[in-house]
Amino acid sequence: MTAFSKPAVMDPTLVQQQARTSAAKAGAQAPKGDQQVSKTAQDFEAMFLAQLLQPMFKGIDAQTAFGGGPGADVYKEMMVKEYGKIVAQAGGVGIAEDVQAEMLRIQEQAQS
Repeated sequence: MTAFSKPAVMDPTLVQQQARTSAAKAGAQAPKGDQQVSKTAQDFEAMFLAQLLQPMFKGIDAQTAFGGGPGADVYKEMMVKEYGKIVAQAGGVGIAEDVQAEMLRIQEQAQS
């Protein structure tokens, strides 16, 4: 990388499109019940990641970064939740797979 080259930046729209494509491919192979379990596990990971990301934004002064006012805190919270969803859709940190496996194991035990 030269002094004048741009650093690599991840385009959130591209990440979302890739995640949707991967999810569509996985959804075409999985039965309907497994799709719901997979979505629930991914939603759990998104919520978990949003909780991890939240402290990063606590120290940001709302007046300078978000324009201030009562809506700034609400917007910041929604933004962090969306960041969590995007990271989870892009592959996350691997929690969704473990949660999904555990949910399926519990379902199998309940059916036996």
